[in-house]
Amino acid sequence: MGSRWLLIIFVIVSFVGFLDATYLTIEYYSGVIPPCYIFTGCDQVITSSYGKIAGNVPTSLIGVFYYLLLFIAAVIFIDTKNKRALYILGYLPIAGLLVSIRLVYLQFFVIHATCLYCMVSAVSSTVLFLAGLYVLKFMKRKI
Repeated sequence: MGSRWLLIIFVIVSFVGFLDATYLTIEYYSGVIPPCYIFTGCDQVITSSYGKIAGNVPTSLIGVFYYLLLFIAAVIFIDTKNKRALYILGYLPIAGLLVSIRLVYLQFFVIHATCLYCMVSAVSSTVLFLAGLYVLKFMKRKI
């Protein structure tokens, strides 16, 4: 896979993740439970104690910053070839995948409900992780 396609994947998938997390965050602060399609249980997941951090900060807000940072790093690398941006694209998705694994585990085995929006985020994180592995492989060849 060419590096151009890899960067396009980062831009598209991080933007989808950003939109997903932003939607959930806006709904949270609006006091609205978003409708759940395909799965049932979005309300249980989103309103659970695992849906918030530090009392009243929705978990989705962390996702907004995560996906936005990856999106900006991809755009910066496309524009400037800045190596720091490439490091972000290579290493940050590792943390994203670990958080996603934990949140999916909580949905399936603790909350016993599944949230469509959360699963979109988990798939996005997984794709970004796999793309990040290619970035790391690319970086090793260049060093």
